[in-house]
Amino acid sequence: MVFVDGKTVRSSHQVSPGETIHITLPKSPPQKAAPENIPLDILYEDDELLVVNKPAGMVTHPAHGNYSGTLVNALLYHCNHLPTLNDATRPGIVHRLDKDTSGVMVIARTPAALEHLGRQFHDRTVSKRYLAVVRGVVRRDELVIDAPIGRHPTERTKMSTRARSGRAALTRVRVLERFAAATLVEAFPQTGRTHQIRVHLATHGHPILGDAVYGGGAAPRGRAARTLVPSIARQALHAASLEVTHPASGARLRLTAPLWPDMTQLLLALRTATS
Repeated sequence: MVFVDGKTVRSSHQVSPGETIHITLPKSPPQKAAPENIPLDILYEDDELLVVNKPAGMVTHPAHGNYSGTLVNALLYHCNHLPTLNDATRPGIVHRLDKDTSGVMVIARTPAALEHLGRQFHDRTVSKRYLAVVRGVVRRDELVIDAPIGRHPTERTKMSTRARSGRAALTRVRVLERFAAATLVEAFPQTGRTHQIRVHLATHGHPILGDAVYGGGAAPRGRAARTLVPSIARQALHAASLEVTHPASGARLRLTAPLWPDMTQLLLALRTATS
């Protein structure tokens, strides 16, 4: 959106007298999210919190390029009002899932719940369990992947364990089922880094099926390979359960989200190909 004498240039370009610089300013994003009548798969609801099974393809909250059709837009229609702290585009949000990751999310309905749940995620007292289908056969039954994660040194939209200044990240992985050329695993992230499970599994040589960013998205070549590893239109990653302390009662809640049909069908196809 910046041109020098009608051309795009590198950020290192040194401007000279007489050059004309033309800048197109983007439209200002909405200052707050608007309610939209979008169906929700509600798993649990009371006066303090709401728990949903987020589908793949839905962005958690409005951001650049996605100002409508998000989970927050749907939540505001259902709840009418949700508490905010510093960002009016993220009311009730205390954690998030990637656009193409499905699964359980908890939303705060009161200011007290927002603070209480936010503290739990910050202090890592929340237990998170994910299900993922990865490429290749994972030989070891259990893995502990301990590798710092930060912004990729050259591809700025990606995260990497080769970052110059990564932050501590640890994921525990356990094999649930092995197929001919893929593995169903459960992952327990002990930290909450961006794309943590996707990056850690890819770094270990087993990217998540359907993950075009971290190496699991390329379709295998040949009919036999495609039969052994069916395709899926998104990363095969699902937030299966979440354990939190209820903000009002103090009871420990275990919130579980069933698999969406695309992952159920993927597992069925893998079992059929392996039998």
